[in-house]
Amino acid sequence: MIDKRAGALPVEGVPAERVLDEIRELRGLDRPTHGGRLFAYVYDPGVAGLDELAHAAHAESAHVNGLDPTAFPSLLAMENALVGAAARLLGGGPGTSAPDVVGSVTGGGTESLILAVKTARDARPEVAEPRIVVPVSGHAAFAKAAHYLRVALDPVPVDPVTLRPAVADVAAAIRPETVLVACSAPSYAHGVVDPVAEIAAVAAAAGVRCHVDACFGGWTLPWLRRLGAPVPPFDFAVDGVTSISVDLHKYAYAPKGVSVLLHRDPGLRAPQYFAYADWPGYTMVNPVIASTRSGGPIAAAYATLRHLGEDGYLRLAALTRDAVAGLADAVRGVDGLRLMAEPESSVVCFTSTDPGLDLFVLVDELTARGWHTQPQLAYADLPASVHLTVTAAVAPRVAEFGPDLADAVAAARAAGPVQLPPELLALAGSLTPEALTPELITGLAAGLGLGAAPAGWGNPAPGSARAGAPVPDRMAVVNTLLDAVPVRLRERLLVEFVGLLQNPTY
Repeated sequence: MIDKRAGALPVEGVPAERVLDEIRELRGLDRPTHGGRLFAYVYDPGVAGLDELAHAAHAESAHVNGLDPTAFPSLLAMENALVGAAARLLGGGPGTSAPDVVGSVTGGGTESLILAVKTARDARPEVAEPRIVVPVSGHAAFAKAAHYLRVALDPVPVDPVTLRPAVADVAAAIRPETVLVACSAPSYAHGVVDPVAEIAAVAAAAGVRCHVDACFGGWTLPWLRRLGAPVPPFDFAVDGVTSISVDLHKYAYAPKGVSVLLHRDPGLRAPQYFAYADWPGYTMVNPVIASTRSGGPIAAAYATLRHLGEDGYLRLAALTRDAVAGLADAVRGVDGLRLMAEPESSVVCFTSTDPGLDLFVLVDELTARGWHTQPQLAYADLPASVHLTVTAAVAPRVAEFGPDLADAVAAARAAGPVQLPPELLALAGSLTPEALTPELITGLAAGLGLGAAPAGWGNPAPGSARAGAPVPDRMAVVNTLLDAVPVRLRERLLVEFVGLLQNPTY
């Protein structure tokens, strides 16, 4: 148990094994990262020995600094190898229509997307008020990039049936101030591939860059295509695609956090760099947002790719494909559930067609049965849904999922939909983001059960790290409230609720 009064910095140092015991105890509170029952956040190939290899490689380079590649050529060599592998997989490199593809290793998909927007913005310095065009199904990191970089975001709606943007709507959204058009391969929420070739064509016709966010699927779709899946064109084989992002810590199964941002040629990448010499210290030259970067994640990714190889990734893609098919069949077999889209990659997403079947209650029931899924709130014409990110490790567990899903649906129907207290609904309906006060947040949190330690934690001592942790064991009530309020209020409430979890009393 951790004494909060001492925190991470006690007066006297703690023996190494005791520190590790503390970390292991805290890790026991987490969702399981292995075993094929967690459908979000982590990517498990189920390959024996791969964790140990990645950890050893990480340790070898953990203290190497990516700030200066001339001082640490080992890191430069591994980065170049990762970029080369991603480029070849995504239609670039010698002998292709995009032989000059270059790239950078970043700390994650969000950083890759921010840099893609930054590069497009800085390539057009004459545009005083730059804008980007992004389907509403595009990852929220595009909105984060627009916010950070002071770029206007022009969202394009998606069809509620196909879950894709209409190319005509994308074309209509492009203005003289547009510096980037984005699309997804696939979209995270529903796992469908946007019409990349058509979107890239309208962007090119307007003289605008086109970025393909393949963070989620870029290391899956090529292998599925080799296995015979009808994967539409989405990579550098498509004229007009100027940049692509792909996360190696997703379906390349590398540890967090490694992503690759690719550009069709060095000239397109040039504005990505930040250089500064107008001070008396060392001249700063950074290809990515961070300056100091640990070599650990890069070495771990390098080791993972080298160990698995093409044959390993083909095998893992086949396992994932079969798991997706089995899970989709399980959903189809339950009355009251409907797939949001026929699976095209590694996502199974479903919704409820039965008013008596509350998806948020169903998510809690699945959690109680050991299946950790991701609820998605309603948006515009799109209903609330349940998202499953499927990895190769899920394949051995597919047969267990169907019966548990049917049992969880029966339990959710028996429990009935969440009924929020009328006074809570009335309060939420009358609020605006600006009207929220600490007192109102505290009252809402208490009404939603965000004040007590989770079930199963017993009675932790007042000084322990677990004391007073405001995380409920069931989230249906919280999700129901968030689903009922407007988007801007939803955002503010989430910020405040997460704030209750972080550093509440130090």
